[in-house]
Formats: sequence, C-alpha cells, structure tokens
Amino acid sequence: RSSDLGGALGGDPGTDCSKFTNTTCEQCLKNVSCLWCSTTNECKDYPVRSVLPPSSVCKLSAARWGVCWVNFEALIIAMSVLGGIIIISVVVCCCCCCRKKKSHKPDKEDEKAAREKEQRRVRQEERRNEMKTRHDEIRKKYGLFKEDNPYAKFDN
Repeated sequence: RSSDLGGALGGDPGTDCSKFTNTTCEQCLKNVSCLWCSTTNECKDYPVRSVLPPSSVCKLSAARWGVCWVNFEALIIAMSVLGGIIIISVVVCCCCCCRKKKSHKPDKEDEKAAREKEQRRVRQEERRNEMKTRHDEIRKKYGLFKEDNPYAKFDN
C-alpha cells in the first residue's frame, strides 16, 4: 500500500486523487492534477476543462491547488491587482515616453510659430526705426532736434 502512495505523491498524473481524501492538504497537492477542498477535507481531480473549479466541485474560497496556503479567491484577487498594476505601469510609461519625445523635438507647428514670431519682431524693429527717422525729420524741421551740446569739452 505504501508503494501506491509513493507513486501518487511523486506526481503521477494518472493517479486517482480521491485516494488522498481525509489526509492532509500537502499530501493531496503533491500530485499536480489534484485539488484540495478545505471545507470537506476532500482531494479531487482538478477539473481541467474549466480554468477555475466550479462551485459544484468546491467553493473558490476553500479550493487549494499547487500550495495549501493560497485559495483560488485570493489568487484571483492578487492576479487581478498585479495585472492592473502592470497595465497602469505600461500606460504611464508610454505616456511619459511620448511626452518626453514630443518635448525634445519641436513639431512643425512650433517651428512655424517661432518663424512667424521672428518675422513680426523684425517688422516691428523696421517700423520703429522708420518712426524714429520720421520724428527726427519733424524735429529738425521745427528746430526741436536735439543737437550735440555746444558747450562740450574740447579734446586735446
């Protein structure tokens, strides 16, 4: 009888898991094809046709597979949180990379705006010089032009 248990404990997938009912969780889960239900202390064959064991087999909060200290309910919650964190991290990284890439390389609109600003500055300077010239002519005409000080020091 102990040789039968030894083969099953080694992980023989062909072994009937119901042999380990009313034993310990650790003994049941040594075979990867077994599922331990902690409320009924039953070792059952894992329902491979469905991803999660249906409630008719065992409630998710009582089902154990792989390790005895994690139930399926906690596993689902942990994996969901982990998946959410990974998705949010990827989105944040993509946004940061796109923003950084955009700020390093000015696009065509920024270049066009800079050119237009420079052209406006040049035209403004030209108009300012024209107005200054016109005002100086008017001052000369009416004798209001500020000439150099006639009482300035002579240089030797």
